[in-house]
Amino acid sequence: MFQTYEEAVGWIHSRLRFGIKPGLKRMEWLMNRLGNPHKKVKTVHVAGTNGKGSTIAYMRNVLTEAGYKTGTFTSPFLETFNERISMNGIPIPDAEMLFLANTIKPLSDELEQTELGGPTEFEIITAMAFYYFGNHEKTDVLLLETGLGGTLDSTNISEPVLTLITSIGYDHMHILGNTIEEIAGEKAGIIKHGVPMLTAVTDERALNVIKRRATEKNADLFHDSFPVLKHEPLRGGERFDMKTPYHSFEGLEISMRGVHQVQNAALAVMALDYLRVHDLFAAGDEHIRKGLHQTNWSGRFEQVSEYPAIILDGAHNKEGAESLAAVMRRHYAGKRIHVLFSALKDKEYSPMISILAGIADSMHFTTFDFPRAACASELYEACTHPVKSFHEDWKEAIDEMMAAGESGDIYLVTGSLYFISEVRPYCRKISHGN
Repeated sequence: MFQTYEEAVGWIHSRLRFGIKPGLKRMEWLMNRLGNPHKKVKTVHVAGTNGKGSTIAYMRNVLTEAGYKTGTFTSPFLETFNERISMNGIPIPDAEMLFLANTIKPLSDELEQTELGGPTEFEIITAMAFYYFGNHEKTDVLLLETGLGGTLDSTNISEPVLTLITSIGYDHMHILGNTIEEIAGEKAGIIKHGVPMLTAVTDERALNVIKRRATEKNADLFHDSFPVLKHEPLRGGERFDMKTPYHSFEGLEISMRGVHQVQNAALAVMALDYLRVHDLFAAGDEHIRKGLHQTNWSGRFEQVSEYPAIILDGAHNKEGAESLAAVMRRHYAGKRIHVLFSALKDKEYSPMISILAGIADSMHFTTFDFPRAACASELYEACTHPVKSFHEDWKEAIDEMMAAGESGDIYLVTGSLYFISEVRPYCRKISHGN
């Protein structure tokens, strides 16, 4: 038995060495031994290349505003490990995490002796989340984010009331496939028999895969029935009108920036409206307005300092970089922009670097303390921008980037969400005059 929270989290992280082992057999074994807690809570299952976290955050705030006890299972975390299992946006206490680890550890040891082998880090965390929310009498709804793909993701043992796919893009290709169709097929694996599917995917190749899967599963599909009708940027976010098959919404405002965030918010509103019309969760118009507007998602176009202007964004794939570049052009036209970038070595980082270099006055590269992090020099070599530098020490890289700029410039720190997690506290401490 673990005596401290630190011991428990250390054990969970130690399972990372088992890597990614696709398949649901280990999760089914664990859930069976735990009394199938995943069947005891109403769940909305969310997959997609980008936008999962933001879409869940919008839904969480609206449902919480409407008075529901709303659980979320998301990844990765930014500041505390407990963020991954949260209630109403508040990470569960350390004592609860310790209890959950001590509950799962004996089962993990037992499973390791079977032909299935021991569970991975993500399987253990998923089991902990299901056990917590399934046995927590106050959980009204669980918003469940896939870790990787969908079909063989450990979250896919859930029995949801609604499924969502936010977007399809090129990411985790070494596992999910090399084509949009293959990746879409993996994501569409969350579609369950008779369970409605909502998607913001517009790529026809991906959409055709989703349509076929929905037909096979006799699942109602909503993909073009919740259009954004009008959209304008605000100084602190976006304003838009939209309609669903059930209602029209005018002048909705969000505090996160970018066309992609409007799409995420519209998908969230469609999901909430569906749940309301079908008497699952009754979030009213005012709950929707208030919940959307107060939503912020740490590390997603997050301005952590005004003077100097430092923005953090976990754009960790090509589509994310394209959305980020579009937001920067839209909101910071005419400003000098300095970019600090770091990525995982198993990512297709060259296209990301090229996209970001297109908006940058200077490019800076670094690495961070993570087994799969790319070397700063490798990233530097992949960049053709004429003004560039690299430091293996990320604090030195941040300091050099800041020194390269002038008053009024914009400093953008981006790349892997694991990188953003590591540097965010330091960036938040930077203030004018340091």
